Amino acid sequence: MTPLVSIIMGSTSDLPVMEKACNFLEEMEIPFEVNALSAHRTPAEVSEFAKNAHLRGVKVIIAGAGMAAALPGVIAAESPLPVIGVPIKGSVLEGMDATLAILQMPPGIPVATVAINGAQNAAVLAMQIMAVGNPEMMEKMISYKAGLKKKIVKANEELAKLQYKYKV
Repeated sequence: MTPLVSIIMGSTSDLPVMEKACNFLEEMEIPFEVNALSAHRTPAEVSEFAKNAHLRGVKVIIAGAGMAAALPGVIAAESPLPVIGVPIKGSVLEGMDATLAILQMPPGIPVATVAINGAQNAAVLAMQIMAVGNPEMMEKMISYKAGLKKKIVKANEELAKLQYKYKV
């Protein structure tokens, strides 16, 4: 099975955040791979990965990184694939350093950026990108979005049942 999405993180300490992307892709039955590569500690391996991921059938890369958050940008610089950056909270700056590092890419090197620790949204966005050319995946996305609506409708119905003396 060929991975369609590659999930990359700078360190396995990022796994508690990045596994939310894994869980979503697993639920949607989208083949993916997971690797730890560091822009600072394994730069040659990052370069090799970025240059060749598309040759292996990967369609979208999700790259999580904290602090200086160089990983998503370094991958985007060398890959023709869309890259989604996940800023990871982990420093004294609560993830804002990673967010700004991922957002501030030079012209021609875009990295889509989700919320701090937003790995699930990165996986949703990856699926939406791939669904543009895949009717079966598009139907799964439509169904997923409908399920989100149902959850809120049900939650609102439950809130209506709450009893308070002054609730009208």
